[in-house]
Amino acid sequence: MNKPIFILNGPNLNLLGQREPHIYGTTTLADIRERCLNKAKALGFAVDFRQSNFEGELVESVHQARTDACGIIINPAAYTFTSIAILDALKTFDPPKIELHISNVHARESIYHNSLISRVATAIMIGFGADGYELAIQAMAGMVTRD
Repeated sequence: MNKPIFILNGPNLNLLGQREPHIYGTTTLADIRERCLNKAKALGFAVDFRQSNFEGELVESVHQARTDACGIIINPAAYTFTSIAILDALKTFDPPKIELHISNVHARESIYHNSLISRVATAIMIGFGADGYELAIQAMAGMVTRD
């Protein structure tokens, strides 16, 4: 595969392993990145792994993905529920998009139940912990290979 899978991570995910480990576990974002690189490589894909606490940077990453990525896996974190800007950017990206959440957002407070991003996602990966990233890569590899 010539184009990488973009894996985009939203605000506060840089604090994984420290922030609310009873919800998100003790795996760090660096650990997840390493696991993603290994999983993608085993499947014959490359990964462009990014994290930003800034909405505009995530929008810019989606814009770049339009020409540079075969698919997007996005954990928008809090922007899932608030960012029309990220929603609108994702609408411009035609290849597969997987929305990913480490925790089961539907088992949490109601504020976490209404994802704007789900409206444009090809698929959603929720509640598998850090393992969800590798599962999403496996799913993405299948989606882009079939297309």
